Amino acid sequence: MATVGVIGAGVMGKDVALACAAQGYEVILCDSEALVLEAAPGRLRRLIRKYRMMSPVLSEWNAEEILGRITYSPDLDRMAGADWIVENIVEDREAKQELYLRLRDVCGAETRIAVNTSCLPITRIASLMPYPQQVIGMHFMNPVPLIDGVEVIRGHHTSDGTVQAAESFAASLGKQAIVVNDMPGFVSNRLSHLFMNEAAFLVQDGVADAAKVDAVFTLGYGHRMGPLATADLIGLDTVVNSLAVLYEEFQDTKFRCCPLLKKMVDAGLLGRKSGQGFYSYGTHADPIPAGRAGLAEAGAQ
Repeated sequence: MATVGVIGAGVMGKDVALACAAQGYEVILCDSEALVLEAAPGRLRRLIRKYRMMSPVLSEWNAEEILGRITYSPDLDRMAGADWIVENIVEDREAKQELYLRLRDVCGAETRIAVNTSCLPITRIASLMPYPQQVIGMHFMNPVPLIDGVEVIRGHHTSDGTVQAAESFAASLGKQAIVVNDMPGFVSNRLSHLFMNEAAFLVQDGVADAAKVDAVFTLGYGHRMGPLATADLIGLDTVVNSLAVLYEEFQDTKFRCCPLLKKMVDAGLLGRKSGQGFYSYGTHADPIPAGRAGLAEAGAQ
């Protein structure tokens, strides 16, 4: 079976690793934070238990088989020879650039790279690599094992073969690829972050509390989740970072970040992963270590 290297063992990275291992892929989960890697097996086991209870489709997941296909490493050199690399680190241009400049010496011409980003342009990231035709965006949605769609983003240099391979890779994970063209935010986050940001302004301005804002979307529009519950799930830090990227790329004030979101991030209220955001999650959250400089900050996407 093919090997998938997953870079970033944060919220998205753990989910992607499980989704791949559950379908028989050998997975190498890489993160620069030793504590994150040390805690990963236990957290993955808890996630398997949770997903088994949440979905009849996943109720047959075998924890020992899935975890047996995942190895852990802080060393990017372990990515050499992987068929696919799925990158999930923090939504920060400088961090991405540093990582991909290191990957230049690791990846060969046959390795395909899926950039699991919510906003950053794929063409720009691909330009850092010697084989930009092998780079494509694959924006997995959170929680990965429960979401059927993957937003696949074709960069300027992405080859037809890489697009087809990404569609096949998504299908092998039980997901439908939705292929779109490269532009900051693509389709999903260019729209969803406007919803989440304006919902935060509604709370800040005292128009309604978070539960009522979300109820308009779940009860009024039939959405599965309201925008503020979605922001908590993604991680408010990731939402703030993504809005900063969208504002910088488009220079459009509609993407200006709500001050309440910035204040909550400064206070450590990051949503589900910290146990508190617009809602309180108590012991049901899956918190990550307080340090926010490493690869584990990944993804929200």
